[in-house]
Amino acid sequence: MSALRSRGFIITALLILLVIVLLAVVGLGLYMLRLDGVVRDKFEGRRWAIPARVYARPLELYAGAPLAQRDVLDELKLLHYRQQSPANAGSWQQKGNELVIHTRGFTFGDGAEKAQVLRLRFSGNTIADVASTERNERGVVRLEPMVIGGIYPRHNEDRILMQLKEAPKYLVPALLATEDRSFYSHYGISLRGTARALWVNLTSGRTQGGSTLTQQLVKNFYLSSERTMTRKANEALMALLLEMHYSKDEILETYLNEVALGQSGDRSINGFGLAAQFYFGQPVSELELHQVALLVAMVQGPSYYNPRRNPKRALARRNLVIDNLLRDGGIKAELAEKAKKKPLGVVPKPTAATVYPAFIDLVRRQLHTEYKEEDLASEGLRIFTTLDPLVQEAGQAAFQSTVVRLKKSAPKRLGKLQGAMVVANPENGELLAMIGGYGEFTGYNRALDARRQIGSLVKPTVYLTALDSGRYTVVSPLDDGPVQLASEDGKVWEPKNDDGESHGVVPLYHALSHSYNQATIRMGMEVGVPEVIATLKRMGVKQQLANYPSLMLGAVDMSPLEVLSLFQVYASGGFRAPPRSIREVIDAKGKPLKRYGLAVEQVADPAAVYLVNFALQQTMRSGTAASAAASLPPDLVMAGKTGTTNDLRDAWFAGYTGNYLAIVWVGNDDNRPTGLFGATGALPVWVETMRRLHPVPLVQAQPENVQWQWADRETGLRSAEGCPDAVFVPFRSDTVPQDAVACGEGGLPGAVQKAFQRVIDIF
Repeated sequence: MSALRSRGFIITALLILLVIVLLAVVGLGLYMLRLDGVVRDKFEGRRWAIPARVYARPLELYAGAPLAQRDVLDELKLLHYRQQSPANAGSWQQKGNELVIHTRGFTFGDGAEKAQVLRLRFSGNTIADVASTERNERGVVRLEPMVIGGIYPRHNEDRILMQLKEAPKYLVPALLATEDRSFYSHYGISLRGTARALWVNLTSGRTQGGSTLTQQLVKNFYLSSERTMTRKANEALMALLLEMHYSKDEILETYLNEVALGQSGDRSINGFGLAAQFYFGQPVSELELHQVALLVAMVQGPSYYNPRRNPKRALARRNLVIDNLLRDGGIKAELAEKAKKKPLGVVPKPTAATVYPAFIDLVRRQLHTEYKEEDLASEGLRIFTTLDPLVQEAGQAAFQSTVVRLKKSAPKRLGKLQGAMVVANPENGELLAMIGGYGEFTGYNRALDARRQIGSLVKPTVYLTALDSGRYTVVSPLDDGPVQLASEDGKVWEPKNDDGESHGVVPLYHALSHSYNQATIRMGMEVGVPEVIATLKRMGVKQQLANYPSLMLGAVDMSPLEVLSLFQVYASGGFRAPPRSIREVIDAKGKPLKRYGLAVEQVADPAAVYLVNFALQQTMRSGTAASAAASLPPDLVMAGKTGTTNDLRDAWFAGYTGNYLAIVWVGNDDNRPTGLFGATGALPVWVETMRRLHPVPLVQAQPENVQWQWADRETGLRSAEGCPDAVFVPFRSDTVPQDAVACGEGGLPGAVQKAFQRVIDIF
């Protein structure tokens, strides 16, 4: 009886065990089905959220381009081209006044620029001739644009997708030799490695490596970073499922794009494509053996083997990768030794990071004002901007060096001196450069957000209003004597000139070029403050402006970018083109996004603007900015205006040549006095920037209703060449003086008069 009872217990136990096993198998099967859905859903769907890439303008190379050999070399340096025989893309060689460049090629919104070998011949500051291995009907070759930053997904991952066929020669062999020698023979897991990891986890409470590439991909792609047995089991199961559904090459290609290889601030650097740019500034396809080995070395621990922070550790690990490749027969001993002798070769500054953060800040803002939000939600956008890296680099160097010099001159007063600068194309408003402050960018963009009193920068608009009224000419006599204005409450305002002196009666252009406050106020009150406000509004000033006389001496707050918009009207001859940082946005399919219209409109009489420009040119020749001439070419025609606010709190300069319009502000964030005038604080930054560039003379088209005439400097009446105090100046035709001084009553023969009117380019 007991035997039967025992047998019954055994059968029951076996049945229960069988049920448990069946339930476990069914449960495991259902669990595997769920995991299978997770694996296939992400692997076959949208694998990554691709950031938007932001590019600078492409450098255009053509015969006659105003580029010196040094300019092109500087651009190649920014693009991380290598100086070597140009057998491969991304390289260059110098031969006297010639450059031979093997370009990388690039796909723009309007088509592809093929990789090609160029031979550039230079003559001074100009490209004299361009020869290429590719036919080119346009005669213009564009280098690939520099990546200046990105706009990233919420999880802040960054990557540049690459295909397996784009991998450099030694990348895959080095990776497999170091991380997974049996990759092409296993089924997703290494039983030996997994058993070892489980044993260590059970005995020591920690997990250990031993994962295959497939398991590493699963861990990064699907799972959290927790280190538990459950996660390890899921990793193994999902690796098996991944290998069941997809080929080895598909898995390997995804791994190459997913593996984490570093950190830039709060962004992770994912994939070999981006890592090549981040550490070497080159496309992954151009990497050599020693570079490939370093990236593979970092797979095991991108922070531990960071070549910028731990170069010795990274070098040892890199050489181990090279040895692994030699051991597996992937390279010969001679090549291995040669590669191990090479330095790490990483670029000092991460090129995948935002290179010019103040400019990127503006790009972000203008994206949301010029494009539809739903379009910007697309992934993989390419944003082509107006930024010129050569101008940006020159501006940054000039700004930093000048501010450092000013700080050293008065450490107590100027120890925390700050400033900003914006540079644009004067004709179309395209922004070429932006400096948001001195030192590291903290997020506060002074070029956009530092709204300070502009001082005398408002004066050209006061004079424009007066000249546009027809009641004044550039030689109208203005009284620069003491002036008093009483307000409604009985208070008396008595503005003074910066030098504390009165200058008697002076011609209008002299009063503006020397920035006389007393003459400006007296004339401005005759014109009317409301009329000046109306002119400012037409020129694009959006803020509310107080109807007070102090407005005409600069009692209005503006940012450097707003000031640039104001002076762009003068630089373009009366047309307002909104400052813009974006040329085009291309979606992932290569189609341009539609943008809201950016209208160019005429907002000022070209004749009146022409007259103001004459006075602003005198500012650079003999007025408050005359010191600029000592450092710049003698034949460079330029126009500009200094600005200084009360108690020397803000120093401004706005100036332009034929190809550059730049605004500089220097001051303290807390608004403390700096002791600097516009000519001593801001102008030196502008001059140093222009000295580093190739500015061309300012030549503005003369309106039909403007004519040049000899006039008497003291009375403003007509005169003649050779008469005392005679000056040759432009007039609007309807304001040419009818009366003449005694010396000029005879006038000049018509042919001679016309000849004088043609002499425009000297002004």
